[in-house]
Amino acid sequence: MDNLHSELEKAEYLQNLLVAQATGGTGDEVHYKLLRSYFLNNPSVSELTPDFIRSNRELFQFWNFIKHKFIHYQERRQFIWTEFKPLLDYLEGANRKPADDNISDVLRRFDAEGVHAAWSKAIDRRTIDPEGAITAARTLLETVCKHILDNSGVYYERNKIDLPELYKLTAKELKLAPSQHTLDIFKQILGGVTSVVTGLGALRNRLGDAHGQGKRPIRPAPRHAQLAVNLAGTVALYLVETWMTRVEERNNGIRCS
Repeated sequence: MDNLHSELEKAEYLQNLLVAQATGGTGDEVHYKLLRSYFLNNPSVSELTPDFIRSNRELFQFWNFIKHKFIHYQERRQFIWTEFKPLLDYLEGANRKPADDNISDVLRRFDAEGVHAAWSKAIDRRTIDPEGAITAARTLLETVCKHILDNSGVYYERNKIDLPELYKLTAKELKLAPSQHTLDIFKQILGGVTSVVTGLGALRNRLGDAHGQGKRPIRPAPRHAQLAVNLAGTVALYLVETWMTRVEERNNGIRCS
């Protein structure tokens, strides 16, 4: 496996390994376990990894699964190809947008465990799970705000405060609140950001997967999830970059403005 340099190559190799196992050949057990662990433990792609990989820890388990599910080799191939398509499409860039990598880089440097993991979950689900993506978009903003407030020593009621209030506290700490500026254009822009955050919180409550719905549930389309995730990513990037600038200014003895 030393010649597999990219995630796409690893995913294609895993797919081919399973096709071989399902059609009379023999896959490499060690390679399967290594790749299975790699993709399931990678927050950027774990949600896109086929479910049958999660439930079959060894190749003989996969063989018992696939041989009872489909009789013919071609059916097995088609099933594996279909299940791998979301992962391969993503790794080839079909589900990535121009701003994704830039946002990912900044959020990873800010906090890889919490903030970047929330962002990865949101972008992974945009097309395959719109409801989950909308919920993850709100989680991203909540996580960013809480990290900034915690690092700043600002108190908030962790289990009671909602997203709009979290954002207001964060904006005030970063001097991004509309009331902290006198120029109308800045007040207008910053007021617009506040409205976006409030709207994302309301959208998650109405269309996300965090609450039960009635007899005729409203189902968000992928385009709704795209909008929510892209807006959340942009706001998160703005907050994080502002926070980093404030920290750098303080470290250099520059008065923050």
